[in-house]
Amino acid sequence: QVQLVESGGGLVQAGGSMGLSCAVSGLTFSDYVMGWFRQAPGQDREFVAAIRWINDHTFYRNSVKGRFTISRDNAKNMLYLQMNSLKPEDTAEYYCARSRSTIAVVADISRSYDVWGQGTQVTVSS
Repeated sequence: QVQLVESGGGLVQAGGSMGLSCAVSGLTFSDYVMGWFRQAPGQDREFVAAIRWINDHTFYRNSVKGRFTISRDNAKNMLYLQMNSLKPEDTAEYYCARSRSTIAVVADISRSYDVWGQGTQVTVSS
């Protein structure tokens, strides 16, 4: 059974940094895409970043490019999201997810993913 468990959320001031982690168990990564999504209250879940496990190709939403970095550690079965220069609009519940398929994955839509973590709250104060 595949499980994803996020950690690292909390409260940070605008302009600060925060790192999120996602522990992955029960999964052989193969060529899956692993992603980070976020959801603010009253809003739809939105794509943040993704990484293709087999070749490290990364994808970002425009508003986080240059500020956020997605990475992974095969040996530790971990997925990370380093967030710098945080803004109040980054406030949301953050989720890691695994793609439903290993081929033709559209990385920036939530329906491409079928395994989700429970989420971790990130709050950026102004």
